[in-house]
Amino acid sequence: MLRSLKELCGYHVRGTDGDIGAAQDFFFDDAIWTVRYLVVETGSWLSGRRVLLSTLPLGKPQWEGRLFPVLLRRQQVRESPDVDARQPVSRKMEEALNSHYGWSAYWRTAAPVGGVGALAVAQMLTGQAQELERSQRAGREEASQDWHLRSTREVLGYHVEARDGEAGQVDDFIADDVNWPIRYLVVDTATWLPGRKVLLAPPWLGSVAWVSKKVHVDLPRDVIEGSPPFDPSAPVNCEYEVRLYDYHGRPRYWVQQ
Repeated sequence: MLRSLKELCGYHVRGTDGDIGAAQDFFFDDAIWTVRYLVVETGSWLSGRRVLLSTLPLGKPQWEGRLFPVLLRRQQVRESPDVDARQPVSRKMEEALNSHYGWSAYWRTAAPVGGVGALAVAQMLTGQAQELERSQRAGREEASQDWHLRSTREVLGYHVEARDGEAGQVDDFIADDVNWPIRYLVVDTATWLPGRKVLLAPPWLGSVAWVSKKVHVDLPRDVIEGSPPFDPSAPVNCEYEVRLYDYHGRPRYWVQQ
């Protein structure tokens, strides 16, 4: 099922033997746009620690009760390595988490998770290479780190640049709760088209300038303007997705290529 990540923030996270905390943020892989970790604010029982939980033990979010079940015990979380969830997540941090919980290392899996096609991955990686070059010019300190995960909260508000000008800002992310690929960015076009939100799929993007906080889209603004409007109060259903993909003339991710 497709979920708004902004809506999921604040959900209660409950382990097999009791409450763990509240969902506060998500970290996603910036190469293939797949959510890797849930950031949990533990509250008083762990002196306000924030912990990272892989998407591997997550159950289906429950709308009623705003609940996020997770197949972990509270003691496992209590004894987990200290990770500063307010800082970029490095591979070294992930290795420590995997060792503690016994999670598999997703980066050693040959096939990408989330149904992203090989061509789309290649295009996104090309964008990443171009952005890395810009990042190195802006400051080699960040480019030299092994950071590869991005906070959804941090990316909210990024400017979306069409071929012929600004098209809006990133307002939310829509992810599939099976394997947690990010299917869409929600773009608020209020800067030039008030009261309208549209969806853009990651494979349709050009590059993301992480340093200057801009998402480049290889589409003109009038194409974005004519895109089927997105209503945040209504779930993204199959009918809407078919209309969206037909409008943009893109191959549907749910059809086996």
